[in-house]
Amino acid sequence: MSIFKNAKNSKKSKIVLAIVKFAILILILVGIPLYFYFFQKDLIDQMSSLESVQELFNANKNYTVFIIIAAQCLQIVLCFIPGQWIQIASGYFFSVPISLVLALVGAFIGSVITYYLAKLLGHDAMHLFFGEERIRDMIHKLNSKKAVIIIFLIFLIPGIPKDLCNYAAGLSEMKLKPFLIVSLIGRTPAMLGSIVIGRQLYLGGYGIAIAVAVFAVIACILGIIYRHKLNLFLDRMYDKYIGEGEEENE
Repeated sequence: MSIFKNAKNSKKSKIVLAIVKFAILILILVGIPLYFYFFQKDLIDQMSSLESVQELFNANKNYTVFIIIAAQCLQIVLCFIPGQWIQIASGYFFSVPISLVLALVGAFIGSVITYYLAKLLGHDAMHLFFGEERIRDMIHKLNSKKAVIIIFLIFLIPGIPKDLCNYAAGLSEMKLKPFLIVSLIGRTPAMLGSIVIGRQLYLGGYGIAIAVAVFAVIACILGIIYRHKLNLFLDRMYDKYIGEGEEENE
């Protein structure tokens, strides 16, 4: 009798869990975007340009640090929020090292949230977010021996969408710690470039700011054009120097 009772309780628990997951999914897909659209539309507008972000920081000087961290975090969780203006404005208000630490802290928190959010919601929810084929392809890559290189490349090359990788990591076999380390290292050059632009604008070094911006644009274009060749090159280097070591250990 107890066996049937336990089976019944287990079935109820699964139903409750499914309902909770569905509610969270609806909240993310519908609730949060609607909330920002109807009640926080000004906040989204304030993140859409450097001038508006600066106005936001000036109006909340005592909370600027927390705004930068929260905005960077939300930009990862909710990918429709732009992130570059946040980093540029951060460099305008703070030194480069402080700005970089704030950006990395926000990215760290956002990455942890997306990682565990994907684990909580599961494959079906992520299929609705990004499409079944895309998410399966990314999970397959993250479960391969080249996962570390793939993640680093995705976050390093400007112009490649990174939101899918954040969520796919939570569904893959990759542990949180290596994912965080590699993704944050990969994010750092782009973040640093945006922060340096903001700092140079504050210091009046417009020539340096323009040079960094031009370099970033060129790097983004070249990264997109040659990303497949770069990926093949890294694969060859991995097989030559790392893959052989793994085979010897086996």
